[in-house]
Amino acid sequence: MKETFKKVWKWTKRILLFYFAISITSVIIFRWVPFFTTPMVMIRYIKEKFDSHPVAIHKTWVSLDQISPNLQLAVFCSEDQDFFHHHGFNFQAIKDAWKHDEHSKKIRGASTISQQAARCAFLTTNRSWIRKGFEVYFTGLTELFWSKKRIMEVYLNVIEFGKGIFGAEAAAEFYFHKHAKDLTRPEAAALASILPDPLKWNPVNPGAYVAERQQWILGQMDHYGSFDINNPPK
Repeated sequence: MKETFKKVWKWTKRILLFYFAISITSVIIFRWVPFFTTPMVMIRYIKEKFDSHPVAIHKTWVSLDQISPNLQLAVFCSEDQDFFHHHGFNFQAIKDAWKHDEHSKKIRGASTISQQAARCAFLTTNRSWIRKGFEVYFTGLTELFWSKKRIMEVYLNVIEFGKGIFGAEAAAEFYFHKHAKDLTRPEAAALASILPDPLKWNPVNPGAYVAERQQWILGQMDHYGSFDINNPPK
């Protein structure tokens, strides 16, 4: 029994070391290499293949300088205004969300842009404590090895903007028939407004709630003014 335990533990350590080596190496490599696909895209693609009404996958990687500063500012305002001040996690937002969820059936999100980038780039969409643990792990790695500029670039290229629509360039082309670098402030705010539920909401035909979110985001954008990833707002 003791020998069996030793063998199991020996192989467990080898598997863990192998996983850590592969995951850390991957994060370092993707500091420079574009994500041409992600686990989330692959899952969506397989699901659509077996769906009775399949939808094409739209995804085009572009560098951050090919994405309008308007959209960068819009997601900063809507998703994570402490983006440049935290190291991956906004603990106050997590605490507030935890308190809110104790007394409400509607779950409030507290994920930072860093967490969302790590989740969409390396993990799946299923909700579980195990996935959350991996999300914490990969968020820590990306904050360690990537710059804030790289995190924003990956985020805006892998985030889902609708059914089968991944990344800013695909979203700009699908909804507004233009490149991501040409998005106006209202268009950028409209795209940012649907991020909490992109499979349900539409930036072109928004309901009252999404339209209200868009106006709130525009107000926040006016507050901050312009946006330069290399000179972040205070």
